Amino acid sequence: MSPQDTLPSPSTSPATAPPKGSGRTRPTRLGRLRALGGSPLQRICLLLLVTFLLVALLAPWLAPQDPTFGHLGDSLLGPGAGHWLGTDQGGHDTLSALIVGTRTSLAGPLAVVLSSTVLGIAVGLFAAWRGGWVDTAVGRVLDVLFAFPALLLAILAVALFGKGMTAPVLAMALAYMPYTARLVRGLAVREKARPYVAAYQVQGHSALFVTVRRMLPNIAPTLLAQSTVNFGYALLDLAALSFLGLGVQPPTPDWGAMINQGQAAVLQGQPLSAVVPAVAVVLVVVAFNVVGENLGDRLAGRDAR
Repeated sequence: MSPQDTLPSPSTSPATAPPKGSGRTRPTRLGRLRALGGSPLQRICLLLLVTFLLVALLAPWLAPQDPTFGHLGDSLLGPGAGHWLGTDQGGHDTLSALIVGTRTSLAGPLAVVLSSTVLGIAVGLFAAWRGGWVDTAVGRVLDVLFAFPALLLAILAVALFGKGMTAPVLAMALAYMPYTARLVRGLAVREKARPYVAAYQVQGHSALFVTVRRMLPNIAPTLLAQSTVNFGYALLDLAALSFLGLGVQPPTPDWGAMINQGQAAVLQGQPLSAVVPAVAVVLVVVAFNVVGENLGDRLAGRDAR
């Protein structure tokens, strides 16, 4: 048996273990997953997210037509057998563009959330572990970054490096990082005060081992809930950027760009090319917020309201 196997941790300490003979058993993983389902609204939102994820993964096979190919003779057609959701001003099939655009619209926010989470974890754990003036200095830098909205930084990145998704994604990751770093720092400070951390230090384990292998798993559930909410906001920001013509560029399908291109169709009595992607953005953002808040409430031991 290795020395660390005998060290205390929050999950095995006597204070948190259920008393013998109490009749209470720890919930299984399957039971916890069922509990996370929550109310019918939360289950619907979770089902929506799974559906959109499957559509993004299977988009090339689900799209009935090539969304990048348009025929001017089919411009602004209404829903029909050949085009279930009609066509846009360029004759592109709206349903195909919506399906293929799901992949683009979800990939950008995913990159933002992953990048900001990794950076936030590194900064937050470093500040919490070092403490003192290092913690204070990191806090002041985060306060400065809080003053810059994500969308503003993304527009600035486009102005400096040109249109596309790479520069805005990196800029937005930097803008979202302080939120994750501040959360991780607060949770890590609380974990650092627990006895198991001091026990590992006495055993001579490095700061990297204690923070990454022991502290991080204990704060990961709350961090996961926050990252889920951040995904919805990142999707909304990137869709707004594409709507302004600064993000994904034609002919690549994207929900924000579809809303922009469908404005003229709305004035000509064919609103589906703009309304459908707008509804998709709203549904995904709301679903991520509901699921993220429910996940945070459940992991914190509270009932979602």
